[in-house]
Amino acid sequence: MRFDFLNWTFVRGLLDRASKFERGLVVALALAASALYVFIKTASEVFEGEAHEFDTKVLMLFRNPLDLSDPLGPRWFEEAMRDFTALGGTAVLGTITLFVVTFLMISGKKRTALLVAVSIIGGVIISNALKWGFDRPRPDLVPHGMEVYTLSFPSSHAMMAAVVYLTLGALLSRTQSSPRMRIFLLSCAVVLTMVVGISRVYLGVHWPTDVIAGWAVGACWALGCWMTALWMQREGPIEKPGETDVSPMGSKLR
Repeated sequence: MRFDFLNWTFVRGLLDRASKFERGLVVALALAASALYVFIKTASEVFEGEAHEFDTKVLMLFRNPLDLSDPLGPRWFEEAMRDFTALGGTAVLGTITLFVVTFLMISGKKRTALLVAVSIIGGVIISNALKWGFDRPRPDLVPHGMEVYTLSFPSSHAMMAAVVYLTLGALLSRTQSSPRMRIFLLSCAVVLTMVVGISRVYLGVHWPTDVIAGWAVGACWALGCWMTALWMQREGPIEKPGETDVSPMGSKLR
């Protein structure tokens, strides 16, 4: 008996019959599942101590072998990396979130504003819970390039950068009709997320696997929030792109 469901023609037929929403949902689910797998795999190796060799090798790539207190590159580059790492800090991300939520409220998109706020706050709670659960100390092989106050795994900077920038990138891209503009906005979100994570390793305040895990769980959470937003827009609980919740005169705008 042939398994026709494995046949590409059959799969293509299913995709052709699926709506745009359903196809997008399948892609998002696949990406979220992949991100979750990466996190679980990374966490397993960290928990079992199998990631230490990899972490050490990558961390040392960013250091002068003759002086481990000296990151590679000129002084201005080191300062630039501190600037980049601040883009994933609580103060910067909190300010961006506050501005976006306030903008959405003023625009009349109160339910969308609530969804964004809940998504970001939920990401913070998950990040802190994972740090307390794994209780991994910070790297001690090289001097830290800045002050740190919390545990190491996963990187909250990498995770929250993924949560905030990917969520906002997806939100902004839905306001654009041009595919090129959507790709540009999402690419900017991905680049910001990557730069923040790399800067944490460069400054010696995180193991590479901390950052990988942060990216993975942050992307998974952002995708989950995005899928929730799509479903809620389809069902009507939150505003669709271009739709205002309530006009100044109190009437619905569609």
